[in-house]
Amino acid sequence: MEEISKAKDIIKVALVGPECTGKSTLSSLLAKYYNTAWVPEYARQYIDRLDRPYEEKDLLKIAKGQTQLEDKFSEQANKVLICDTDLSVIKIWSEHKYGACYDEILREYHSRKYDLHILTGIDIPWDEDPQRENPHLREFFYDTFKNDLIQRGANFIEVSGSHYERQKKAVKAIDALLNS
Repeated sequence: MEEISKAKDIIKVALVGPECTGKSTLSSLLAKYYNTAWVPEYARQYIDRLDRPYEEKDLLKIAKGQTQLEDKFSEQANKVLICDTDLSVIKIWSEHKYGACYDEILREYHSRKYDLHILTGIDIPWDEDPQRENPHLREFFYDTFKNDLIQRGANFIEVSGSHYERQKKAVKAIDALLNS
């Protein structure tokens, strides 16, 4: 199991899963429920600002931006920090699209600790977005994320169903950590 990261008594929760599976929506709902900060997905804002298609080297900047946001928002968190994503998203995407992942990203990926990962199911309908690329690979990526969590011994839950059902299951898991 991953080491619990209760630095400053903050429980860190990261949402992971394939594209378009409700991570941002659930992050927002959980942050509102716990009256705390949530870390947005840095890749989205980074790619929105590019005047060209992103390239493999951009993943280094995206990873750095994501970790900087996480560190910044952890200072504002109220007992729980909700992370819309973690570096596993960049690692898995990089390995799939480019066949490898930069060592710098892997080192940071292995050093970051979370108390809980929430793996979002693929039962939410696909919503077209210029940054989304693989509607046909959702099951493949779901399995890849799940295997990644298992391999690193992460504490995780799987959520599916409506946004309400997902939030209810996530709150139950987070509350269990808060009360432990």
